[in-house]
Order: sequence, then structure tokens, then C-alpha cells
Amino acid sequence: MSTGKIIIITAPSGSGKTTLVKHLLEACPHLAFSISACTRKPRPGEVHARDYYFYEEDEFKKLIDEDAFVEWEMVYTGKYYGTLKSEMERIWSAGKCPLVDIDVQGALAIRKKYPDISLTIFIEAPSIEVLRERLKTRGTETEHSLEERVNKAVLELTFAPQFDRIIINENLDIATQELRKVVENFAGC
Repeated sequence: MSTGKIIIITAPSGSGKTTLVKHLLEACPHLAFSISACTRKPRPGEVHARDYYFYEEDEFKKLIDEDAFVEWEMVYTGKYYGTLKSEMERIWSAGKCPLVDIDVQGALAIRKKYPDISLTIFIEAPSIEVLRERLKTRGTETEHSLEERVNKAVLELTFAPQFDRIIINENLDIATQELRKVVENFAGC
């Protein structure tokens, strides 16, 4: 039985979204992770239809022409990402609620398409300084890419008021409990 609802979670890089989403999926079997489509090449260990739906650019553009996406965007030149309508239907037909982990623009596009059945949640770090430190601690960023991510985060934070709920991830346990409560109130678990 379809819940007919969608949970949409977004956050600037370094806010802890991936960790929170993982905890939420473990705690709420009623939710199912929505697999995004993209045109980038799979990273080592990534599998088509498990991590992403990987497409060549021409295949992706054909899907755009066929109106197969709830939302899509070209994030970088030639690098497309999107949420397939068929992915939403797959999850709803399994009697579950899609959990979409997506960027700010994609989140707002899905909410615009499904305003009455979506819950948008914005996760943020307690401050830009904390976010910067978390990104440094990862050890995956150059000084240049770190500044790019921080600058992007500052921009993304300006969109936070457009979301239904904002959760500050200062303490992981508290943020996890708050996120779970918000989702349970909207869609059950």
C-alpha cells in the first residue's frame, strides 16, 4: 500500500546528512532510499541500480525528453543528476515512503511538483566554522575544494527558510532523535 508521501532531505556538504539519513533508514523500515540517476562514471564499488542509476549523457537526455524525471539538473557541464518518476513509483508500489537525499535545488523542485505530499528537511551544521572543521577532518578536500564547498554551503544556507523543517546537527544523537520524530509525525516509521 502506498503512503503517497515523500521525505526530502538536503544539507550543505559537511552537515552530517549522510549519517543522519543512514540512522533514519535503519530506524524506519517504512522508508526506502530513492536512488538518483546520473551521468557520471561509477566510483569503485558502486553498482548500477543500487548506488545510482548510471546513464550515458545521451540516454539521460532521452529520459528528459520522455519526461521521465520528477526533477533533474546539470550540476556541472555534461554531468546530469535527477530523480526518476519510476523510482518514486517503485517505492510507493512496495508500500513504502521514498526518502530522497538531494541538493537544495532538487529538493525544492520535488516539493513544487508534490506540494501536498512532501516534507522537506534542511540539515545544517551549528556554524560555518564547525562545517569547515568537519570538512577538513574528512581529509578529502584540497584547500581550494574546501573553500568551494564552504562558499556553496553559505549560499545553500540562504535557502533553509524555504524548507518545512530545519534540524541543526550539533549533537548526532539529538539530531537523529529530532529527525526521526519529524518523519514519524509526517509519514510514520
